[in-house]
Order: sequence, then structure tokens, then C-alpha cells
Amino acid sequence: MKKVPITVRGAEKLREELINLKSVVRPRIIDAISEARAHGDLKENAEYHAAREQQGFTEGRIKEIESKLSNCQIIDVTALRADDKVVFGATVELEDLDSEQVVTYQIVGEDEADIKEGRISITSPIARALIGKRVEDVATVQAPGGVREYEIRLVQYI
Repeated sequence: MKKVPITVRGAEKLREELINLKSVVRPRIIDAISEARAHGDLKENAEYHAAREQQGFTEGRIKEIESKLSNCQIIDVTALRADDKVVFGATVELEDLDSEQVVTYQIVGEDEADIKEGRISITSPIARALIGKRVEDVATVQAPGGVREYEIRLVQYI
């Protein structure tokens, strides 16, 4: 199976979620199921069915996180020395050549991507256009709204 890249921060967030699901959420659901069973007839017990459904979702998410963590390659961005070259994990400051708007993105794994926090997936059109480029290079991106050109102003590994 192919290893999926993830930053140290992304792996830590997944581990924290896994610990929370196993140590807080799972016991709470088990208690809710026990309490609902105590109410008697399970056929028409909405609380029981809701707790069992929540248990299914939680167990599925636990398995998903465990699978992701076992199939990932954790990359320490701070240890990268790519000579100002855009690589996975780099934080890149870009200037849109049409609007002169400046944006900053970190290139991360698919599970870590969050555009509101400035993290874009390695598989996104912008990231694919940036990989391998250097400061002052221009990246041409085929976006849904048309072709956009970005000049790379800064590359950091933080």
C-alpha cells in the first residue's frame, strides 16, 4: 500500500482525536447504551438505537484513524532543507499576478487540508503547480474560474 504524506502536526491531531474517541467518547456511549437498556423494551427504545448508531459511527472513525496512521509517512517540515524549493510541507507566500493579492498556504496531506487555516492539499491544483518551483518562479494554475498565475514570493519550512 502506498504511504500517504502527513505533517507531524497532522499526525498529532489524528492521535489526539483517536485518544479522545477511545478514552472519552467510547465510554460515554457504552454508559448511554447501558442506561437505555435499563429502560426495558429495546424495540421501541429511541435512546438505545441512537446510542447504538453513535457507537457505529465512533467505531468506524476509530478504525479510519488507525488505518490512516498506519499507512502514513510522517514528514517533519522543520527538518526539510530544500533550498527554497516548494515541496510537501512548505509554507508558500504567493502573489496573484492579476489581482496583486498576496496569500499564504502550507502544502499538506489530504486529511489536513483546511483552506480557512491556509492549508491546501498536496493534490490540489495550486499545490501541484507549485511543487518543484522556487522563489520568483511563476506557477500557472488551471482553476475552476480559469487560468491563474501566481508568483512565489517566499518559501518557508516552519
